[in-house]
Parts: sequence; structure tokens; C-alpha cells
Amino acid sequence: MLAVGVTEKDMTKDENSKFQNSILKKLDRLLGGLLAEVSSEEDFTGKSGQSTVLRLPGLGSKRVGLIGLGQSASSPSAFRGLGEAVAAAAKTAQANCVAVVLASSEGLSNESKLGIASAIASGAVLGIHEDNRYKSESKKPQLKSLDILGLGTGPELEKKLKYAEDVSSAIVFGRELVNSPANVLTPAALAEEASKIASSYSDVISANILTAEQCKELKMGSYLGVAAASDNPPYFIHLCYKPLSGPIKAKLALVGKGLTFDSGGYNIKTGPGCSIDVMKIDMGGSAAVLGSAKALGQIKPPGVEVHFIVASCENMISGTGMRPGDILTASNG
Repeated sequence: MLAVGVTEKDMTKDENSKFQNSILKKLDRLLGGLLAEVSSEEDFTGKSGQSTVLRLPGLGSKRVGLIGLGQSASSPSAFRGLGEAVAAAAKTAQANCVAVVLASSEGLSNESKLGIASAIASGAVLGIHEDNRYKSESKKPQLKSLDILGLGTGPELEKKLKYAEDVSSAIVFGRELVNSPANVLTPAALAEEASKIASSYSDVISANILTAEQCKELKMGSYLGVAAASDNPPYFIHLCYKPLSGPIKAKLALVGKGLTFDSGGYNIKTGPGCSIDVMKIDMGGSAAVLGSAKALGQIKPPGVEVHFIVASCENMISGTGMRPGDILTASNG
């Protein structure tokens, strides 16, 4: 499949209903005017979110698709969206080889081209991923290769694409944590995932994970009170990223909420919109934080020390749970 990213301006036609954009004009000529005809019939104007795919047997590319970028495309999110749309079209077509080209890339600086290629690649990786861990039957994506045309080659591009790959793999990791049901992703399991990150990137990341007993010694009463009714013990997760060498110019802390399930306790969530069935997502903040740790472990940026904090626990109901009105003492007194 050949996928062409087009803006609304690219789709402008002359008085003879012919494209004015040079790439679309050449492509339409090769297709005997079919591209212009279909875009008119389907009212495809290049708006963001629009796409149309033509099946063309016997012409090299079995399919040619137009993917809308909106009035103009300048932000990374627009080109990530292009990559995701291409991945979606490839899934539908069961294509295993896709080439992506922009209808208008003239006037772009080399740096811009590298950034655009990286964003398209990120979007495609995220768009093609499917979490099939809990399905008895699942279709594997057919897409084997993605060629990005006209946006450069060489070591600088390879570096950008490696960065995109590292960030995308960390986002996929975070998404899979959030997708995991609460009976699988317990506080202990979340702590285990954090430990795996530290062991995988032990050259730059260390882990200090506190048990409930250690948290009691630190008088962390507010935190332990939330976990008091659950059979799954809490784990306080602290990862630390330090660069391989060189001075540290900045220190950052990322803190992510880590409730692997939040029943609401005695004030149980009820009624329309309470979303108690999806309260497994209450650890979404921790997924973002641990995903960031995984990304930094791969990218290894210099000059910065980063601490990743997750107070992981489960809020349930039992005779040992805290009651409304109970007095709890937090670690700060």
C-alpha cells in the first residue's frame, strides 16, 4: 500500500478538476484520473481524520490511500496521527508492506524532516500494536515493513527513529499495565514490573521497594490506611535514574497514582457513571511513571537524575478497613 499524507491545501483542484499539487497530479495521471474522481465522489477534502483507500490490482501497489492532515500539518501530534491512520488502514487491508509519503514536503528543513519521520514511525508502531494477552484467539498484524519516503536517510535519521522506538515501546508498556485486570496486576505485580525495569537497565536505574512492614516503621499511616482492607499487601516503589557519567545538572521527581483497584471503600462507587468496573485504571499514573522509567533506561539522557515514585496499593472493603472518621497519622506527623 502507498499512503499519501495530504493537507486541505494539497487537495485543491483547478477548473478542470485536476490536482494542483505536483505529487498528486503525477499520481492521478498514472491512475487515469481515478484519484481525483474518488476524492470528489467521497467528498475527501484532506481534513484531519479523513482517509480513503483505493484497491488497484496489477499496478505495483495493490492499494493507494489518501490520509487527511487538516488545514496544515506542523505539530508532531499531526504526524503521529498520520502514522496511526496508516497503521489502521494497513490492518484493514491486511497489507504487509506500506510506504508513506507527504504530498508536500518542499521547503522543510532537514531537522523538520527528521522530526516528521520520527513522529510518523511512532504513530505507526502505536497504531499497529494490539494487546492480545487475554484473548484466546487473536489475529497478528500483517504489517512487516514501513518505508517513509522523501524525509531523509543516514545516521541522524537512524538516531531519531531509535528514539521513537524507545519511547513507543515505553508507551506500549504503560498501556499494557493499564489494560491488565486488577486480579492480575496486584500491587505486588506492579512492584515486580518496577523491579524488572531496574534489572533490565541496571547500569542507570536502581530500585528501592518498601514492604508494608517497612512503611509501618516509617509511620506511613495514611498510605497504609488505604490498603488496610485488602488481602493484597501494599508496595511503595522508588526507582532512581542516574546517567552513566558526567555532572547532574537537574533533579526531577515523577509521582504516579498506583491504586491497582479502587472500590471507593465504604463509600462504594454506585450509580450511573461510577465506572467501578474500570477502576483498574486508577493505577494509570503509575503506568505513565514506570513507562517513563523504561524509556529513560533505554535512551540514557545525560545531566539529569530522575526519581520515580509509586505508592501502590488496593482499596477494598473488609473488617480491617479504615472507617469514615478514623484518625490516621501520616509520615509527616
